[in-house]
Amino acid sequence: MRIDLHTHSTASDGTDSPAELVRNAAAAGLDVVALTDHDTTRGHAEAIAALPEGLTLVTGAELSCRLDGVSMHMLAYLFDPENAELLAERELVRDDRVPRAKGMIAKLNELGVPVTWEQVARIAGDGSVGRPHIASALVELGVVPTVSDAFTQNWLADGARAYVAKHETDPFEAIRLVKAAGGVTVFAHPAATKRGRTVPETSIAKLAEAGLDGIEVDHMDHDPATRDRLRGLAADVGLLTTGSSDYHGSRKTCVLGEYTTDPEIYGEITRRATGAFPVPGAGGRRA
Repeated sequence: MRIDLHTHSTASDGTDSPAELVRNAAAAGLDVVALTDHDTTRGHAEAIAALPEGLTLVTGAELSCRLDGVSMHMLAYLFDPENAELLAERELVRDDRVPRAKGMIAKLNELGVPVTWEQVARIAGDGSVGRPHIASALVELGVVPTVSDAFTQNWLADGARAYVAKHETDPFEAIRLVKAAGGVTVFAHPAATKRGRTVPETSIAKLAEAGLDGIEVDHMDHDPATRDRLRGLAADVGLLTTGSSDYHGSRKTCVLGEYTTDPEIYGEITRRATGAFPVPGAGGRRA
């Protein structure tokens, strides 16, 4: 059983539509895939409608959080998407994305980069605009060769020359909100140092005490030694460990199913969830 619990579609910063994503997941030999777009559940309905037989969808989102000045992402699975408190917080984060993007564009212009809001909006389409869309614009302009190369201190990394902060949720509050909505929380790529500063392991232990369910261990941004260290930490503080591709379509080099989650861990995640349930595929439509 092959399970990938972290993917993105055009509802945020991926390049596959939700329907394309689930069809590609089935073609990649996955049995379970989670759709976890940034701060939104907007792609879920389309993904469910197109869900191929034999593939199960885990609904979720990747929540933007910040702890002691460090940006972090919280994967939230199988929560009630209509829960009023969690919905209001997600909307706060989403509503801040456009002014933040325009602020970063202004900084890039000051640095001599002729990126425009119209270009970034075109790239984002109907998705929630974010740094990867600005990074794609820099690739189009020939400023950097790849999207990953834009996430440096020269350009868009945390604290970089063109960086602008946005509203981000306190992770302890995110855990409370997701739990109240019947969901399960997993700290995404907690040791991805190439993205910038990371949350210290002492803070991960405190998040575990506050109800964090797990940490994403097997991920392209973690080398083998880091994965071993994170597994040890998870065992010490009682956290589940997951593996995921963090698939973004053609925007990143990772592929669906590059890293996967143990079926027993997946079973425990679904057991803990009460806000929603995995959706089995029924053939889907090819729209």
